[in-house]
Amino acid sequence: MSDAETAVARMETVATLLDSGIELPVVGVRVGLDPILGLVPVAGDLLATFVSLCVVVEAARAGVSTRTLVRMLLNVALDAAVGTVPLLGDAFDVLWRANDRNVRLAKRDLGVE
Repeated sequence: MSDAETAVARMETVATLLDSGIELPVVGVRVGLDPILGLVPVAGDLLATFVSLCVVVEAARAGVSTRTLVRMLLNVALDAAVGTVPLLGDAFDVLWRANDRNVRLAKRDLGVE
Protein backbone atom coordinates (compact mmCIF):
# COMPACT_ATOMS: atom_id res chain seq x y z
CA MET A 1 0.00 0.00 0.00
CA SER A 2 1.42 3.41 -0.99
CA ASP A 3 1.78 6.33 1.40
CA ALA A 4 -1.16 8.08 -0.31
CA GLU A 5 -3.37 4.99 0.07
CA THR A 6 -2.42 4.71 3.74
CA ALA A 7 -3.26 8.38 4.29
CA VAL A 8 -6.59 7.96 2.49
CA ALA A 9 -7.40 4.94 4.67
CA ARG A 10 -6.80 7.06 7.80
CA MET A 11 -8.93 9.88 6.39
CA GLU A 12 -11.74 7.43 5.56
CA THR A 13 -11.67 6.07 9.11
CA VAL A 14 -12.09 9.54 10.60
CA ALA A 15 -14.75 10.52 8.03
CA THR A 16 -16.77 7.39 8.77
CA LEU A 17 -16.52 8.03 12.50
CA LEU A 18 -17.72 11.62 12.12
CA ASP A 19 -20.20 11.36 9.24
CA SER A 20 -21.65 7.90 8.69
CA GLY A 21 -20.54 5.31 11.21
CA ILE A 22 -23.93 4.63 12.78
CA GLU A 23 -27.11 3.55 11.00
CA LEU A 24 -30.26 4.77 12.70
CA PRO A 25 -32.73 1.90 12.93
CA VAL A 26 -36.20 2.37 11.47
CA VAL A 27 -35.28 5.40 9.31
CA GLY A 28 -32.14 3.81 7.83
CA VAL A 29 -30.17 7.07 7.83
CA ARG A 30 -26.45 6.90 8.55
CA VAL A 31 -24.99 9.43 10.97
CA GLY A 32 -21.69 9.86 12.73
CA LEU A 33 -20.41 11.56 15.82
CA ASP A 34 -20.44 15.04 14.24
CA PRO A 35 -24.19 15.68 14.61
CA ILE A 36 -24.21 13.92 17.97
CA LEU A 37 -21.35 16.06 19.28
CA GLY A 38 -23.19 19.07 17.88
CA LEU A 39 -25.88 18.53 20.49
CA VAL A 40 -23.37 19.70 23.11
CA PRO A 41 -23.31 23.49 22.73
CA VAL A 42 -19.98 25.04 21.70
CA ALA A 43 -17.65 22.28 22.98
CA GLY A 44 -19.19 19.57 20.79
CA ASP A 45 -18.96 21.67 17.64
CA LEU A 46 -15.39 22.71 18.47
CA LEU A 47 -14.34 19.10 19.00
CA ALA A 48 -15.97 17.95 15.76
CA THR A 49 -14.31 20.81 13.86
CA PHE A 50 -10.90 19.96 15.34
CA VAL A 51 -11.22 16.32 14.28
CA SER A 52 -12.41 17.42 10.82
CA LEU A 53 -9.27 19.52 10.50
CA CYS A 54 -7.24 16.37 11.16
CA VAL A 55 -8.55 15.03 7.84
CA VAL A 56 -7.32 18.19 6.10
CA VAL A 57 -3.91 17.94 7.77
CA GLU A 58 -3.61 14.30 6.71
CA ALA A 59 -4.49 15.30 3.15
CA ALA A 60 -1.84 18.03 3.21
CA ARG A 61 0.78 15.58 4.42
CA ALA A 62 -0.21 13.19 1.63
CA GLY A 63 0.48 15.88 -0.97
CA VAL A 64 -2.98 17.15 -1.89
CA SER A 65 -2.85 20.35 -3.96
CA THR A 66 -3.35 23.75 -2.37
CA ARG A 67 -6.54 24.27 -4.40
CA THR A 68 -8.05 21.06 -3.02
CA LEU A 69 -6.93 21.90 0.52
CA VAL A 70 -8.71 25.26 0.25
CA ARG A 71 -11.89 23.51 -0.88
CA MET A 72 -11.55 21.09 2.03
CA LEU A 73 -11.09 23.95 4.49
CA LEU A 74 -14.17 25.69 3.07
CA ASN A 75 -16.18 22.49 3.63
CA VAL A 76 -15.02 22.35 7.25
CA ALA A 77 -15.69 26.07 7.76
CA LEU A 78 -19.22 25.78 6.38
CA ASP A 79 -19.85 22.71 8.51
CA ALA A 80 -18.57 24.54 11.60
CA ALA A 81 -20.51 27.74 10.92
CA VAL A 82 -23.87 26.12 10.20
CA GLY A 83 -23.23 23.52 12.89
CA THR A 84 -23.40 26.20 15.57
CA VAL A 85 -27.11 26.77 14.90
CA PRO A 86 -29.03 24.62 17.39
CA LEU A 87 -30.82 21.62 15.80
CA LEU A 88 -30.64 23.06 12.28
CA GLY A 89 -26.87 22.68 12.44
CA ASP A 90 -27.18 19.05 13.51
CA ALA A 91 -29.54 18.29 10.63
CA PHE A 92 -27.10 20.03 8.28
CA ASP A 93 -24.26 17.84 9.61
CA VAL A 94 -26.25 14.73 8.72
CA LEU A 95 -26.86 15.96 5.17
CA TRP A 96 -23.64 17.85 4.34
CA ARG A 97 -21.09 15.24 5.54
CA ALA A 98 -18.10 17.54 5.14
CA ASN A 99 -15.59 14.81 6.00
CA ASP A 100 -16.93 12.36 3.43
CA ARG A 101 -16.78 15.18 0.87
CA ASN A 102 -13.22 15.98 1.86
CA VAL A 103 -12.09 12.38 1.52
CA ARG A 104 -13.58 12.26 -1.98
CA LEU A 105 -11.74 15.47 -2.87
CA ALA A 106 -8.45 14.12 -1.51
CA LYS A 107 -8.84 10.79 -3.29
CA ARG A 108 -9.53 12.51 -6.60
CA ASP A 109 -6.57 14.84 -6.15
CA LEU A 110 -4.21 12.01 -5.19
CA GLY A 111 -5.49 9.68 -7.91
CA VAL A 112 -6.46 7.03 -5.34
CA GLU A 113 -9.75 5.21 -5.75
